Amino acid sequence: MQNQNAVLDKSFQFSIRIVKLYKYLVKQHKEFVLSKQLLRSGTSIGANVNEVQAAQSKADFTAKMSVASKEAREAQYWINLLIKTDYLNITEPYVETLLVESSELTKLLTSIVKTSQGKK
Repeated sequence: MQNQNAVLDKSFQFSIRIVKLYKYLVKQHKEFVLSKQLLRSGTSIGANVNEVQAAQSKADFTAKMSVASKEAREAQYWINLLIKTDYLNITEPYVETLLVESSELTKLLTSIVKTSQGKK
């Protein structure tokens, strides 16, 4: 259970950073399309992990964690795209740590899904 609480906290903290990044992109760069995609996927991770807390079955748990894992991958994609299109600068510590966090979340969630699927 402690691992679930860790992933719940980590995904919530990531969501906060994504919301702040979205506000920055809209205000400073007037970027509305890519940043909205990132906002949706980046905050969906935590929402799905939160829903797992009330999973009705192992299959429900696995399905929701799988969605969270996919959303983490998508968020990572949008962050990389924003970097490659010069909306974000990879040399900025905030951007670098965001990439690290998204990668860690993706690995953690993927591991949870694989472990859950392996214990059928």
